[in-house]
Amino acid sequence: MKTIPSFTIDHNRLLRGIYVSRKDEVGGETVTTFDIRMKEPNREPVMSQEAMHTIEHLAATYLRNDPEWADKIVYWGPMGCLTGSYLLMKGDLQSSDIVDLMRKTFRFIAEYPADAPIPGAAPKDCGCWTLHSLEGAKAEAKKYLAEVLECITPANLTYPE
Repeated sequence: MKTIPSFTIDHNRLLRGIYVSRKDEVGGETVTTFDIRMKEPNREPVMSQEAMHTIEHLAATYLRNDPEWADKIVYWGPMGCLTGSYLLMKGDLQSSDIVDLMRKTFRFIAEYPADAPIPGAAPKDCGCWTLHSLEGAKAEAKKYLAEVLECITPANLTYPE
């Protein structure tokens, strides 16, 4: 079997950042898949399932409501390895195109009110509605925002060779 492209990236050298994982033609339109990498694989602890699940709910909600980008959002979801998420967007885009969007998204998560309900975190809305940590999500978002997004470099925008 052919190895899928995301398994050909040297994860031992991969930094936290925003990467174009792939581009696909769907119905005559390009869909860009971004690797939103919040943890250095194999070198730092992964996110908890609870924090990752809450980031998923908050980021998906924010992105699908962003006035500038909402109509381009196809999907936001966690990586199974718990080191980041995938963002699929309509359009032939580059990592640098969405840095400001990711800053706004992670600022939204970092500043989400502690007493506000997590969108979609109710039994009728979610298949595992108790698996959430707003405190953990906020901490992970603050760290990624401060350590990566606010000081992003070209090394955080292009996969290592």
